[in-house]
Amino acid sequence: MTNLSAQGRTFLFLQGPPGPFFPILAKRIRALGGAVHRINICGGDRYDWRDEAIDYRGRMKRWPLWFDRFIRREGITDLVLYGDCRPMHQSALRMAQMRGIQVHVFEEGYIRPDWMTLERDGVNGHSRFNRDPDAIREAARQLPPIPHLPSITASFRRRARDSYWHYHHVVTGKLRFPFYRSHRPGSICVDGLGWAKRLLLRKRRARQADATLRAVTGKPFFLFPMQLTHDYQIRAHSPFDGMPMACDYVMESFALHAPADAHLLVKEHPLDSGWRNWRRFIESRARRLGLHGRIHHVDGGNLLDLSRQALGMVCVNSTSGTLAAAAGTPVIVLGDAVYDIAGITHQGGLDDFWTAPEKPDADLFDAFTRTLHAQCLVRGGLASESAITILVENSLGRLLA
Repeated sequence: MTNLSAQGRTFLFLQGPPGPFFPILAKRIRALGGAVHRINICGGDRYDWRDEAIDYRGRMKRWPLWFDRFIRREGITDLVLYGDCRPMHQSALRMAQMRGIQVHVFEEGYIRPDWMTLERDGVNGHSRFNRDPDAIREAARQLPPIPHLPSITASFRRRARDSYWHYHHVVTGKLRFPFYRSHRPGSICVDGLGWAKRLLLRKRRARQADATLRAVTGKPFFLFPMQLTHDYQIRAHSPFDGMPMACDYVMESFALHAPADAHLLVKEHPLDSGWRNWRRFIESRARRLGLHGRIHHVDGGNLLDLSRQALGMVCVNSTSGTLAAAAGTPVIVLGDAVYDIAGITHQGGLDDFWTAPEKPDADLFDAFTRTLHAQCLVRGGLASESAITILVENSLGRLLA
């Protein structure tokens, strides 16, 4: 890191993940000789970024040209943002590209934990990662094995605290940012009530999960890990408008084409706010399809263990798919995932997957993971001070290359 320099570069930061990651990264860029600007678009941004910044308080329709004038006036060379599907990020990214500005997009890691995604111009369905199997094998020939490193410290409480205070200030900052609309659908306050409900019912949910897992023990089952219905992985990178539609699609196919002795285990996302009763939803659909006792909902369980035990995993585009593929379990992707590659995932339709799932090629998956780490991932995290420090130092090498 001692040879890195940001001299002659001017970075503009837009929205980052809740917490101090972006401000700390910006401080390191300044220390390496770069100039830094920040545009806040909501109260949560102002809370996270305590240094000098400009607030954009206008309407969305005025944002693209306002942003273009700003990047021209300040001589911006690099744009840094978290997620490329938020409406204001989408237009900013396109305006920056038209001006020849380098765009750096952070996102949750394609492979977790201990890694974050950092790519040029786009992530997930917008990623430039070459998915051709031959190109992946060729790129991997020059790459060493992924080192076995100690796990990075992570605290759910720390991540929850950062998120709470960010969204608290989104709500309380409405007077200063009257036109801001969150990229998250629904109400932040309603989500908060859902989380409170989850905490109150956590013991009951644990008992239900234990009972469900006992019911499928020793039985052939497919695993369907749910994703967050408001996630852009669903809204922008899949044919579904939310997880209810995806669940209906998967369960109807299972009812018509799965072997008579097979079971389907639908695993609730651990970060779901709990406002929708997914257990009731799944059981209702199972009864309607005549599959009561063969389709199961579980809010808990170890994803890695379940992936190893399953006949196959169905996912829209969840990173859970990489976990299953690493375990040698067949995976089918229903959306657009960076790992949806011939030889790694099932390339036929879902109806065929239940009876003839294609197993992943272990050598190709190894080449894929080494190439992905080299091109798209940076080590670190957001859930502890040490994790952020590691993430900042590793991000600098990619940003300043």
